Amino acid sequence: MPGWPSAPPPPAGDGLRWELSDVAELPGMREELRRSEVVDGLADLRDRLVLVLDEMASNALRHGGGHVEAAVRRTGDALLVAVSDGAAATPPTPAVDRDPSEGGLGLYLIAELSSAHGWYVDGDGKTVWAVLPTR
Repeated sequence: MPGWPSAPPPPAGDGLRWELSDVAELPGMREELRRSEVVDGLADLRDRLVLVLDEMASNALRHGGGHVEAAVRRTGDALLVAVSDGAAATPPTPAVDRDPSEGGLGLYLIAELSSAHGWYVDGDGKTVWAVLPTR
């Protein structure tokens, strides 16, 4: 997996949205998602969804620069996780030839847990997204 595909996400409806400026906000975001009606009845998906959102948001905060927005929205029989940051020129790039103990494997994990993933540039920012089926 040399890089993530550059592609727009599928259309999505309502859901949850967060504006983030610091990794210290991530525990509150995770808790809000766990308690949300978006994941009601999806106990088997909840932990994977929280993990994907947390990995994507923490990557954006650590490497993306600028304002970070995260969202989880419904799209048919799936949930779309999308995180935007201010680093339009920096595509999501999975770690290569790195000891797993040094981190950097989150993008591989997200790709494994999702049925589709990608990223796109919009103005001065980029959005990284992943789709997790609800069935």
